[in-house]
Amino acid sequence: MQHFNYIIVALLVILSSCTSNGVISSSFIIQQDGVFYKEGKPYYFIGANYWYGPILGSLGQGGNRDRLHSELDFMKAKGITNLRVLVGADGPSGQKVKVRPSLQLEPGVYNDTIFDGLDYFLSELGKRDMHAVLYLNNSWEWSGGYGQYLNWAGKGDVPPAGVQDWPSFVRHVAQYADCDSCHTLFKNHIKHVMSRVNIYSGLRYIDDPSIMSWQIANEPRAFSDDAKPQFAAWIKDITAWMRSLDNNHLISIGSEGSWGCEMDLELFEEIHSDSNVDYLTLHVWPKNWSWIDIEHIPESVEVAIEKTNNYVADHVALAKKMKKPLVIEEFGFPRDNHKYTLDDSVWARDRYYENIFNLVLFSFQSKSVIAGCNFWAWGGLGRPENVFWEPWDDYVGDPAQEEQGLNSVFDTDSTIDVISKYASMLRQ
Repeated sequence: MQHFNYIIVALLVILSSCTSNGVISSSFIIQQDGVFYKEGKPYYFIGANYWYGPILGSLGQGGNRDRLHSELDFMKAKGITNLRVLVGADGPSGQKVKVRPSLQLEPGVYNDTIFDGLDYFLSELGKRDMHAVLYLNNSWEWSGGYGQYLNWAGKGDVPPAGVQDWPSFVRHVAQYADCDSCHTLFKNHIKHVMSRVNIYSGLRYIDDPSIMSWQIANEPRAFSDDAKPQFAAWIKDITAWMRSLDNNHLISIGSEGSWGCEMDLELFEEIHSDSNVDYLTLHVWPKNWSWIDIEHIPESVEVAIEKTNNYVADHVALAKKMKKPLVIEEFGFPRDNHKYTLDDSVWARDRYYENIFNLVLFSFQSKSVIAGCNFWAWGGLGRPENVFWEPWDDYVGDPAQEEQGLNSVFDTDSTIDVISKYASMLRQ
Protein backbone atom coordinates (compact mmCIF):
# COMPACT_ATOMS: atom_id res chain seq x y z
CA MET A 1 0.00 0.00 0.00
CA GLN A 2 2.83 2.42 0.86
CA HIS A 3 4.42 1.77 -2.57
CA PHE A 4 1.04 2.49 -4.20
CA ASN A 5 0.81 5.82 -2.36
CA TYR A 6 4.24 6.84 -3.66
CA ILE A 7 3.06 6.16 -7.21
CA ILE A 8 -0.07 8.29 -6.68
CA VAL A 9 2.01 11.18 -5.33
CA ALA A 10 4.40 10.96 -8.27
CA LEU A 11 1.52 11.02 -10.74
CA LEU A 12 -0.01 14.04 -9.03
CA VAL A 13 3.32 15.90 -9.27
CA ILE A 14 3.56 15.12 -12.97
CA LEU A 15 -0.03 16.15 -13.65
CA SER A 16 0.36 19.38 -11.70
CA SER A 17 3.30 20.34 -13.93
CA CYS A 18 1.29 19.89 -17.14
CA THR A 19 -0.57 22.64 -18.93
CA SER A 20 -4.08 22.22 -20.32
CA ASN A 21 -2.63 21.15 -23.68
CA GLY A 22 -0.60 18.35 -22.12
CA VAL A 23 2.77 20.13 -22.32
CA ILE A 24 5.07 19.82 -19.32
CA SER A 25 5.54 23.20 -17.66
CA SER A 26 9.22 23.59 -16.89
CA SER A 27 11.65 26.42 -16.25
CA PHE A 28 13.97 24.55 -18.64
CA ILE A 29 13.26 24.92 -22.34
CA ILE A 30 11.90 21.63 -23.64
CA GLN A 31 10.71 20.41 -27.02
CA GLN A 32 7.59 18.49 -27.87
CA ASP A 33 6.25 17.55 -31.30
CA GLY A 34 8.45 20.04 -33.14
CA VAL A 35 7.89 23.03 -30.84
CA PHE A 36 10.01 24.47 -28.01
CA TYR A 37 8.20 25.26 -24.78
CA LYS A 38 9.14 27.36 -21.80
CA GLU A 39 6.97 27.19 -18.70
CA GLY A 40 4.27 25.53 -20.78
CA LYS A 41 4.17 28.20 -23.50
CA PRO A 42 5.60 27.98 -27.04
CA TYR A 43 9.09 29.47 -27.23
CA TYR A 44 10.13 31.19 -30.47
CA PHE A 45 13.02 33.63 -30.58
CA ILE A 46 15.34 35.96 -32.42
CA GLY A 47 18.84 35.68 -31.03
CA ALA A 48 22.47 36.43 -31.75
CA ASN A 49 25.83 34.72 -31.84
CA TYR A 50 27.86 36.19 -28.99
CA TRP A 51 30.80 33.81 -28.77
CA TYR A 52 32.91 36.14 -26.62
CA GLY A 53 30.33 36.76 -23.87
CA PRO A 54 32.20 34.72 -21.22
CA ILE A 55 35.45 36.57 -22.01
CA LEU A 56 33.70 39.90 -21.42
CA GLY A 57 32.40 38.47 -18.14
CA SER A 58 35.91 37.70 -16.90
CA LEU A 59 38.15 39.88 -14.72
CA GLY A 60 41.30 39.21 -16.73
CA GLN A 61 42.56 40.30 -20.14
CA GLY A 62 39.68 40.98 -22.48
CA GLY A 63 37.19 41.26 -19.63
CA ASN A 64 34.74 44.16 -19.62
CA ARG A 65 31.78 43.66 -17.32
CA ASP A 66 30.47 47.19 -17.87
CA ARG A 67 30.21 46.48 -21.58
CA LEU A 68 28.64 43.09 -20.89
CA HIS A 69 25.95 44.64 -18.66
CA SER A 70 25.18 47.37 -21.20
CA GLU A 71 24.99 44.95 -24.11
CA LEU A 72 22.79 42.42 -22.34
CA ASP A 73 20.43 45.22 -21.29
CA PHE A 74 20.43 46.60 -24.84
CA MET A 75 19.76 43.19 -26.41
CA LYS A 76 17.03 42.39 -23.91
CA ALA A 77 15.31 45.71 -24.68
CA LYS A 78 15.44 44.97 -28.42
CA GLY A 79 14.07 41.45 -28.00
CA ILE A 80 17.32 39.52 -28.49
CA THR A 81 17.03 36.95 -25.72
CA ASN A 82 18.83 33.85 -26.99
CA LEU A 83 22.62 33.86 -27.32
CA ARG A 84 24.81 31.23 -28.92
CA VAL A 85 28.10 31.19 -27.04
CA LEU A 86 31.50 29.47 -27.11
CA VAL A 87 32.19 27.75 -23.77
CA GLY A 88 35.88 28.52 -24.28
CA ALA A 89 38.86 28.17 -26.59
CA ASP A 90 41.24 25.21 -26.43
CA GLY A 91 45.01 25.23 -26.33
CA PRO A 92 47.70 27.80 -25.61
CA SER A 93 46.85 31.45 -26.16
CA GLY A 94 48.96 33.56 -28.45
CA GLN A 95 48.37 31.84 -31.79
CA LYS A 96 47.54 34.52 -34.32
CA VAL A 97 44.14 33.34 -35.47
CA LYS A 98 42.90 31.86 -32.20
CA VAL A 99 40.49 33.39 -29.74
CA ARG A 100 42.28 34.50 -26.61
CA PRO A 101 42.35 34.03 -23.67
CA SER A 102 41.76 30.26 -23.83
CA LEU A 103 39.72 28.26 -21.34
CA GLN A 104 41.33 24.80 -21.64
CA LEU A 105 45.07 25.42 -21.75
CA GLU A 106 46.07 21.74 -21.81
CA PRO A 107 43.91 18.61 -21.49
CA GLY A 108 42.15 19.00 -18.15
CA VAL A 109 44.06 22.19 -17.25
CA TYR A 110 41.83 25.25 -17.13
CA ASN A 111 42.07 29.02 -17.00
CA ASP A 112 39.97 29.77 -13.93
CA THR A 113 39.61 33.40 -14.99
CA ILE A 114 37.63 32.39 -18.07
CA PHE A 115 35.58 29.85 -16.13
CA ASP A 116 34.77 32.68 -13.70
CA GLY A 117 33.72 34.76 -16.71
CA LEU A 118 31.41 32.00 -17.93
CA ASP A 119 29.88 31.73 -14.46
CA TYR A 120 29.32 35.47 -14.34
CA PHE A 121 27.90 35.56 -17.87
CA LEU A 122 25.37 32.83 -17.11
CA SER A 123 24.35 34.46 -13.83
CA GLU A 124 23.71 37.75 -15.68
CA LEU A 125 21.60 35.93 -18.27
CA GLY A 126 19.56 34.40 -15.47
CA LYS A 127 18.86 37.83 -13.99
CA ARG A 128 17.46 38.96 -17.35
CA ASP A 129 15.51 35.80 -18.23
CA MET A 130 17.76 35.22 -21.22
CA HIS A 131 19.12 31.92 -22.51
CA ALA A 132 22.36 30.53 -23.92
CA VAL A 133 23.24 27.76 -26.33
CA LEU A 134 26.72 26.65 -25.25
CA TYR A 135 28.94 24.95 -27.81
CA LEU A 136 31.84 22.88 -26.53
CA ASN A 137 34.06 22.28 -29.57
CA ASN A 138 34.76 23.67 -33.04
CA SER A 139 35.74 22.13 -36.36
CA TRP A 140 37.57 25.36 -37.24
CA GLU A 141 40.90 26.63 -36.03
CA TRP A 142 39.75 29.92 -34.52
CA SER A 143 39.07 28.42 -31.09
CA GLY A 144 41.39 25.40 -31.21
CA GLY A 145 38.79 22.70 -31.62
CA TYR A 146 39.49 19.72 -33.89
CA GLY A 147 43.02 20.86 -34.65
CA GLN A 148 43.94 21.30 -31.00
CA TYR A 149 42.57 17.91 -29.98
CA LEU A 150 44.51 16.29 -32.83
CA ASN A 151 47.64 18.02 -31.56
CA TRP A 152 47.03 16.79 -28.02
CA ALA A 153 46.51 13.28 -29.38
CA GLY A 154 49.88 13.33 -31.13
CA LYS A 155 48.55 13.83 -34.66
CA GLY A 156 50.55 17.00 -35.32
CA ASP A 157 49.49 20.58 -35.96
CA VAL A 158 47.18 22.15 -38.48
CA PRO A 159 49.39 22.99 -41.50
CA PRO A 160 50.98 26.44 -41.19
CA ALA A 161 48.94 27.72 -44.13
CA GLY A 162 45.78 26.80 -42.19
CA VAL A 163 42.51 27.42 -43.98
CA GLN A 164 44.34 29.46 -46.62
CA ASP A 165 45.37 26.09 -48.05
CA TRP A 166 41.99 24.39 -47.92
CA PRO A 167 43.03 20.90 -49.15
CA SER A 168 45.82 20.67 -46.57
CA PHE A 169 43.54 21.84 -43.80
CA VAL A 170 40.82 19.36 -44.73
CA ARG A 171 43.21 16.41 -44.94
CA HIS A 172 44.46 17.18 -41.46
CA VAL A 173 41.17 17.79 -39.61
CA ALA A 174 39.44 14.86 -41.36
CA GLN A 175 41.47 12.67 -38.99
CA TYR A 176 39.34 13.84 -36.08
CA ALA A 177 36.31 11.69 -36.96
CA ASP A 178 38.29 8.51 -36.26
CA CYS A 179 40.56 9.77 -33.47
CA ASP A 180 39.53 7.81 -30.38
CA SER A 181 42.06 9.55 -28.14
CA CYS A 182 40.70 12.94 -29.29
CA HIS A 183 37.20 11.80 -28.39
CA THR A 184 38.28 10.65 -24.94
CA LEU A 185 39.90 14.01 -24.23
CA PHE A 186 36.75 15.78 -25.41
CA LYS A 187 34.53 13.61 -23.22
CA ASN A 188 36.67 14.53 -20.23
CA HIS A 189 36.26 18.20 -21.10
CA ILE A 190 32.48 17.88 -21.41
CA LYS A 191 32.26 16.19 -18.02
CA HIS A 192 34.40 18.88 -16.40
CA VAL A 193 32.24 21.68 -17.82
CA MET A 194 28.90 20.05 -17.06
CA SER A 195 29.98 19.18 -13.51
CA ARG A 196 30.77 22.78 -12.65
CA VAL A 197 28.93 24.77 -9.98
CA ASN A 198 28.44 28.46 -10.82
CA ILE A 199 30.19 30.51 -8.12
CA TYR A 200 27.77 33.44 -8.57
CA SER A 201 24.39 31.71 -8.75
CA GLY A 202 25.29 28.61 -6.73
CA LEU A 203 23.64 26.46 -9.40
CA ARG A 204 25.21 23.41 -10.95
CA TYR A 205 25.40 23.98 -14.66
CA ILE A 206 23.12 21.00 -15.21
CA ASP A 207 20.50 22.70 -12.99
CA ASP A 208 20.71 26.16 -14.60
CA PRO A 209 17.61 27.11 -16.67
CA SER A 210 19.51 29.97 -18.34
CA ILE A 211 21.24 27.29 -20.43
CA MET A 212 18.89 26.31 -23.24
CA SER A 213 21.08 23.71 -24.89
CA TRP A 214 24.44 22.01 -24.85
CA GLN A 215 25.87 21.86 -28.34
CA ILE A 216 28.60 19.48 -29.48
CA ALA A 217 30.50 21.95 -31.61
CA ASN A 218 30.43 24.87 -33.95
CA GLU A 219 29.89 23.35 -37.40
CA PRO A 220 31.16 19.81 -36.80
CA ARG A 221 32.03 18.14 -40.11
CA ALA A 222 33.34 14.81 -41.33
CA PHE A 223 35.52 16.67 -43.88
CA SER A 224 35.57 13.67 -46.24
CA ASP A 225 33.20 11.08 -47.67
CA ASP A 226 35.37 8.31 -46.26
CA ALA A 227 35.02 9.71 -42.73
CA LYS A 228 31.20 9.98 -42.75
CA PRO A 229 30.52 6.64 -40.99
CA GLN A 230 33.01 7.43 -38.23
CA PHE A 231 31.64 10.96 -37.95
CA ALA A 232 28.07 9.69 -37.53
CA ALA A 233 29.23 7.14 -34.94
CA TRP A 234 31.05 9.86 -32.99
CA ILE A 235 27.97 12.11 -32.97
CA LYS A 236 25.85 9.24 -31.65
CA ASP A 237 28.38 8.36 -28.96
CA ILE A 238 29.02 11.92 -27.79
CA THR A 239 25.32 12.84 -27.52
CA ALA A 240 24.72 9.71 -25.44
CA TRP A 241 27.60 10.79 -23.20
CA MET A 242 26.13 14.27 -22.82
CA ARG A 243 22.70 12.86 -22.00
CA SER A 244 24.20 10.59 -19.34
CA LEU A 245 25.60 13.68 -17.62
CA ASP A 246 22.61 16.01 -17.98
CA ASN A 247 18.97 15.04 -18.41
CA ASN A 248 17.61 18.57 -17.91
CA HIS A 249 18.86 20.42 -20.96
CA LEU A 250 18.36 20.11 -24.68
CA ILE A 251 21.18 18.70 -26.78
CA SER A 252 22.05 19.89 -30.29
CA ILE A 253 24.80 19.18 -32.79
CA GLY A 254 25.67 22.61 -34.27
CA SER A 255 25.47 21.40 -37.87
CA GLU A 256 25.29 23.73 -40.87
CA GLY A 257 22.85 21.36 -42.58
CA SER A 258 23.66 19.36 -45.68
CA TRP A 259 26.45 21.84 -46.45
CA GLY A 260 28.19 20.65 -43.28
CA CYS A 261 27.55 16.99 -44.10
CA GLU A 262 29.55 16.81 -47.33
CA MET A 263 26.36 17.88 -49.17
CA ASP A 264 24.73 14.66 -47.94
CA LEU A 265 21.19 15.33 -46.70
CA GLU A 266 20.84 11.69 -45.68
CA LEU A 267 23.80 12.05 -43.32
CA PHE A 268 22.21 15.17 -41.84
CA GLU A 269 19.01 13.21 -41.29
CA GLU A 270 20.86 10.29 -39.76
CA ILE A 271 22.72 12.30 -37.13
CA HIS A 272 19.62 14.33 -36.16
CA SER A 273 17.29 11.32 -35.95
CA ASP A 274 19.02 10.05 -32.82
CA SER A 275 16.82 10.25 -29.73
CA ASN A 276 19.47 12.19 -27.79
CA VAL A 277 19.41 15.03 -30.33
CA ASP A 278 16.50 17.32 -29.46
CA TYR A 279 16.44 19.66 -32.43
CA LEU A 280 17.96 20.40 -35.83
CA THR A 281 20.31 23.27 -36.62
CA LEU A 282 21.05 25.10 -39.82
CA HIS A 283 23.67 27.68 -40.91
CA VAL A 284 23.48 29.80 -44.05
CA TRP A 285 26.40 31.72 -45.57
CA PRO A 286 25.46 33.40 -48.88
CA LYS A 287 28.88 35.00 -49.40
CA ASN A 288 30.93 31.92 -48.49
CA TRP A 289 28.72 29.74 -50.67
CA SER A 290 28.93 32.14 -53.66
CA TRP A 291 25.25 33.01 -53.57
CA ILE A 292 26.01 36.72 -53.90
CA ASP A 293 28.30 38.83 -56.07
CA ILE A 294 30.48 40.76 -53.62
CA GLU A 295 30.98 43.45 -56.25
CA HIS A 296 27.21 43.97 -56.46
CA ILE A 297 25.82 42.90 -53.09
CA PRO A 298 22.51 44.87 -53.06
CA GLU A 299 21.77 43.74 -56.62
CA SER A 300 22.27 40.07 -55.78
CA VAL A 301 20.49 39.86 -52.42
CA GLU A 302 17.27 38.50 -53.95
CA VAL A 303 19.19 35.58 -55.45
CA ALA A 304 20.63 34.86 -52.01
CA ILE A 305 17.14 34.96 -50.49
CA GLU A 306 15.76 32.52 -53.05
CA LYS A 307 18.62 30.07 -52.52
CA THR A 308 18.31 30.44 -48.76
CA ASN A 309 14.60 29.69 -48.78
CA ASN A 310 15.16 26.58 -50.89
CA TYR A 311 17.94 25.41 -48.55
CA VAL A 312 15.81 26.01 -45.46
CA ALA A 313 12.82 24.21 -47.03
CA ASP A 314 14.86 21.03 -47.58
CA HIS A 315 15.70 20.90 -43.88
CA VAL A 316 12.24 21.96 -42.68
CA ALA A 317 10.87 18.88 -44.42
CA LEU A 318 13.18 16.69 -42.34
CA ALA A 319 12.33 18.55 -39.13
CA LYS A 320 8.64 17.92 -39.72
CA LYS A 321 9.35 14.28 -40.48
CA MET A 322 11.25 13.90 -37.20
CA LYS A 323 8.83 16.16 -35.26
CA LYS A 324 11.73 18.20 -33.95
CA PRO A 325 12.27 21.99 -33.99
CA LEU A 326 14.74 23.63 -36.38
CA VAL A 327 16.89 26.64 -35.48
CA ILE A 328 18.62 28.78 -38.14
CA GLU A 329 21.42 29.44 -35.69
CA GLU A 330 23.99 31.08 -37.95
CA PHE A 331 23.52 33.40 -40.90
CA GLY A 332 25.80 36.22 -41.89
CA PHE A 333 25.73 38.91 -44.53
CA PRO A 334 28.31 41.61 -45.36
CA ARG A 335 27.76 45.34 -45.62
CA ASP A 336 26.60 46.79 -48.95
CA ASN A 337 30.04 47.61 -50.34
CA HIS A 338 31.88 44.81 -48.58
CA LYS A 339 33.66 47.23 -46.29
CA TYR A 340 34.45 46.51 -42.67
CA THR A 341 33.70 49.96 -41.28
CA LEU A 342 30.48 51.28 -39.83
CA ASP A 343 30.13 54.03 -42.45
CA ASP A 344 29.17 51.43 -45.06
CA SER A 345 25.40 50.95 -45.38
CA VAL A 346 23.62 47.67 -44.65
CA TRP A 347 20.53 47.85 -46.85
CA ALA A 348 21.10 44.40 -48.39
CA ARG A 349 21.85 42.81 -45.03
CA ASP A 350 18.67 44.28 -43.56
CA ARG A 351 16.71 42.86 -46.49
CA TYR A 352 18.32 39.45 -46.05
CA TYR A 353 17.75 39.38 -42.29
CA GLU A 354 14.14 40.43 -42.76
CA ASN A 355 13.54 37.35 -44.89
CA ILE A 356 14.97 35.05 -42.20
CA PHE A 357 12.88 36.76 -39.54
CA ASN A 358 9.76 36.33 -41.67
CA LEU A 359 10.42 32.59 -41.86
CA VAL A 360 10.52 32.47 -38.05
CA LEU A 361 7.46 34.72 -37.73
CA PHE A 362 5.39 32.59 -40.10
CA SER A 363 6.42 29.49 -38.17
CA PHE A 364 5.45 31.18 -34.90
CA GLN A 365 2.05 32.11 -36.25
CA SER A 366 1.40 28.60 -37.54
CA LYS A 367 3.18 26.81 -34.65
CA SER A 368 5.51 25.14 -37.12
CA VAL A 369 9.06 23.82 -36.70
CA ILE A 370 11.30 26.86 -37.38
CA ALA A 371 11.70 27.79 -33.74
CA GLY A 372 14.14 30.66 -33.94
CA CYS A 373 17.30 32.14 -35.36
CA ASN A 374 20.65 33.53 -34.19
CA PHE A 375 22.30 36.00 -36.55
CA TRP A 376 26.10 36.05 -36.91
CA ALA A 377 27.14 38.04 -35.12
CA TRP A 378 26.81 40.58 -32.34
CA GLY A 379 29.31 43.44 -32.54
CA GLY A 380 27.31 45.71 -30.26
CA LEU A 381 29.29 48.44 -28.54
CA GLY A 382 32.60 47.11 -29.86
CA ARG A 383 34.41 48.91 -32.65
CA PRO A 384 36.97 47.47 -35.08
CA GLU A 385 40.40 48.90 -34.38
CA ASN A 386 42.42 46.93 -36.95
CA VAL A 387 41.51 44.97 -40.06
CA PHE A 388 42.40 41.79 -38.15
CA TRP A 389 42.11 41.49 -34.37
CA GLU A 390 45.11 42.50 -32.27
CA PRO A 391 45.45 42.11 -28.48
CA TRP A 392 43.50 43.73 -26.83
CA ASP A 393 41.19 45.29 -29.36
CA ASP A 394 37.46 45.29 -28.75
CA TYR A 395 35.81 41.95 -29.42
CA VAL A 396 33.30 42.14 -32.23
CA GLY A 397 31.36 39.33 -33.90
CA ASP A 398 34.15 38.34 -36.27
CA PRO A 399 36.78 35.99 -34.79
CA ALA A 400 40.47 36.81 -35.07
CA GLN A 401 41.03 35.10 -38.42
CA GLU A 402 38.40 37.27 -40.16
CA GLU A 403 38.30 40.95 -41.00
CA GLN A 404 36.87 42.80 -38.03
CA GLY A 405 33.44 44.11 -38.94
CA LEU A 406 32.96 41.64 -41.80
CA ASN A 407 29.66 40.23 -40.48
CA SER A 408 29.17 42.12 -37.21
CA VAL A 409 25.97 43.91 -36.23
CA PHE A 410 26.77 47.05 -34.26
CA ASP A 411 24.47 48.98 -31.95
CA THR A 412 24.18 51.88 -34.41
CA ASP A 413 23.32 49.75 -37.48
CA SER A 414 19.85 50.03 -39.00
CA THR A 415 19.69 46.24 -38.62
CA ILE A 416 18.86 46.78 -34.94
CA ASP A 417 15.51 48.33 -35.89
CA VAL A 418 14.70 45.36 -38.14
CA ILE A 419 15.54 42.94 -35.32
CA SER A 420 13.46 44.86 -32.79
CA LYS A 421 10.46 45.00 -35.12
CA TYR A 422 10.30 41.26 -35.63
CA ALA A 423 11.20 40.36 -32.06
CA SER A 424 8.25 42.41 -30.85
CA MET A 425 5.92 40.46 -33.17
CA LEU A 426 7.17 37.19 -31.66
CA ARG A 427 6.17 38.45 -28.21
CA GLN A 428 2.57 39.17 -29.22
